Amino acid sequence: VPEGKVHINDWSLAGVRGIPAGGKLDLSLLGLPPLSMRVRVGRNLADFPLPGAMTKQDRLNMETKMCQAFAKLIAMSQYGGRYHSLTPGHKDHISDAEYQNLVKSHLMFKNMADDPYLATAGISSDWPHGRGCYVSADKGFIIWVGEEDHLRIMCMKTGTLLNEVFDRLKAALDVVESIPGLQFAKSPTFGYVTSCPTNLGTGMRASVHLKVPNLTADGTDKKAKAVCKPLGLSVRGMGGEHTPIGADGTVDISPSARFCIKEAEIIVALYKGIKLLKEREEGKGDNPLCGLVNAAKENPAAAVAGVCVGALVTGLVITRLGRAKK
Repeated sequence: VPEGKVHINDWSLAGVRGIPAGGKLDLSLLGLPPLSMRVRVGRNLADFPLPGAMTKQDRLNMETKMCQAFAKLIAMSQYGGRYHSLTPGHKDHISDAEYQNLVKSHLMFKNMADDPYLATAGISSDWPHGRGCYVSADKGFIIWVGEEDHLRIMCMKTGTLLNEVFDRLKAALDVVESIPGLQFAKSPTFGYVTSCPTNLGTGMRASVHLKVPNLTADGTDKKAKAVCKPLGLSVRGMGGEHTPIGADGTVDISPSARFCIKEAEIIVALYKGIKLLKEREEGKGDNPLCGLVNAAKENPAAAVAGVCVGALVTGLVITRLGRAKK
């Protein structure tokens, strides 16, 4: 990113380069079945310290403030649902058995006290006070309270139209931030402020679960990662970072960029990346040069990085061969 560049947040798909005619990011047009789709953002509230600097009372006050937003969402027919608090004595407190069921259903985050990195940063302090999770009636919209950021807000759905989760998330964010005292922390230069610097800017991650059995035939995601990196995509296991891929070759695919890229560009990059990855999985464009040409059209910065790495590797190989001949 060039020095002095200012991050711009923009959810409008209008005019985004590479978007299909009509603005619909329909995966069925790529020949894909319904997939698990998810879009999430990390947000912190401007009126509270960042998680690593919060006191126990800060965490409790923040949870209390968020319950105003949850009451508003619960009253809306398109959301409904309930809030599940982990704070002892809270009116919405749930039992440990209920908590474990939510974790197993991938609706709630795991015990943060078990993470040494979060503990060292002070982010998991005072567990479980001030922690909880709002879940909509259809379980397609979730807000985590008190995890790595004050809030992790996400929409998920099994389907083919990426617009559905993207648009629903934006509408819900507007509802939350419309409540006085719930303004999100945002820098005019760097965008939304997050605990982890890699999320700075949009704080957004858009992903799908995609089967790539040919690229994972060796039981690992190494080849999939090698193919995805020049396309500007990250590959994870089905349970997130540092988790295994599915037995059927299912991996979690998402655009890598968060900073100095617009929200609309991230969701379109996901669509275009899926298209290119599907072509590689089916054996189309296996020539590395073809892959880089395609990548250059879709993600110039990532493609340039790929060319530089490729040139370096080629140079090393030629040098080695030359020495071997001597």
